[in-house]
Amino acid sequence: MDTQPLYAIKAELFKALAHPVRIRLLEVIAADPDLAAPVSRLLDVTGAEPSALSQHLAVLKRAGVVDSTRSGNAVVYRLTEPLVADLLIVARAFLLRRLAGHDADAGRLAVAQHLPTLPGASVRSVLEAALAESDPVERTAKP
Repeated sequence: MDTQPLYAIKAELFKALAHPVRIRLLEVIAADPDLAAPVSRLLDVTGAEPSALSQHLAVLKRAGVVDSTRSGNAVVYRLTEPLVADLLIVARAFLLRRLAGHDADAGRLAVAQHLPTLPGASVRSVLEAALAESDPVERTAKP
């Protein structure tokens, strides 16, 4: 049994997620009702070179975030847990809330608001939930 502390294991997970292409891959996979996407779609959406895409998917697979199945020449990647999609929704809400609190980030906020919808939440509902908690008076009063 692995006796590595939970926070170290979490850090390894976050390291595996720590690349924009990998986040994009996960969002594409999470947007599918079956939480799956063929490599051909992932190539189209990301515009990544096949070898680079393969390396990113391998990192996610080693981290246990995705797994794959092959049928003939087609390879499909799938989230190992629906919780990964939830993690993406929470991360997006965090991002939107932070951007909404910074006037200088108005352009980035506009871009973030138009990201593709993730399952379980619309971008609008995520933003509304994030903004509901971002009252500047309340934020300054909290320790």
